[in-house]
Amino acid sequence: MRPFALIAVLAAVLLASGPTYAVDPTEMPTPELQQRYHGLTHELRCMQCQNEAIADSPVSLAADLRRQVSEMLIAGKSDDDVRNYMVARYGDFILFRPRVAPRTLWLWSAPGVLLLIGAAVAVRVTRQRAKLVEQDNEPVEEDIRSS
Repeated sequence: MRPFALIAVLAAVLLASGPTYAVDPTEMPTPELQQRYHGLTHELRCMQCQNEAIADSPVSLAADLRRQVSEMLIAGKSDDDVRNYMVARYGDFILFRPRVAPRTLWLWSAPGVLLLIGAAVAVRVTRQRAKLVEQDNEPVEEDIRSS
């Protein structure tokens, strides 16, 4: 096949392919509702995919959850109402940023505790190495070849 013919075929294929849509083409009645919908669907976790927001997940469960969020927002529910409904139905796991509560306090305090432990270990290792240098009274070995 000639290069010109190959380029023409590729161009025809690219032009013939229709527009591609994102996973979630939902349009809300007002820009304010659209912004709230976008925010909520990006902070709710897909229960099937578990590492994707419902806005990005192509599975049918995520589509159902997006539809539920849309219906609740159009019905006049607040963002907290939507979150509370989803948490009541699916548990705290549905939130990418879980709430601070007695059950999740360990989750929020763990990074700080681990940082303090790491700093304490680093200080201890540094001090121990400094003591080793102070205790080292042996002379530096001379290079045998230089004699």
